[in-house]
Amino acid sequence: MPKSSREILESTTTIAVVGASRDPAKAGGSVPAGLQQRGFRIIPINPYAETLFGERVYRSLLEVPHKVDLVDVFRPATDTPEIARQAAAIGARALWLQLDIRSEEARRIAEEAGMDYVEDECTAVVASLNRIRKPAS
Repeated sequence: MPKSSREILESTTTIAVVGASRDPAKAGGSVPAGLQQRGFRIIPINPYAETLFGERVYRSLLEVPHKVDLVDVFRPATDTPEIARQAAAIGARALWLQLDIRSEEARRIAEEAGMDYVEDECTAVVASLNRIRKPAS
């Protein structure tokens, strides 16, 4: 039985954010910042920035040298199959497409790789509604 979005977030420590934004007014800027405040480790993925949320930015998931629990996607649905392939290649446990993002192909890739999968939901909303916080390390 697939895990719920709540269960996925509760078992997550490190989140790679594909489409992390320099603009705090965009969801790709505000949501990761909020998750970081809740104690999640954020690894930003953005080809045009050097540092976001006080963390080093990577150009793609394939460059990340750390273990990633969850890949949180703030990119158009057309980009998600390739992101799913990269998430599978780095051994991520889950792929999460943010609000209004859906992809049957990304779902298929994630499920074939054994990843948990969420689409069309906001990580910040799920974390807030379920009062999910990570202990300070």
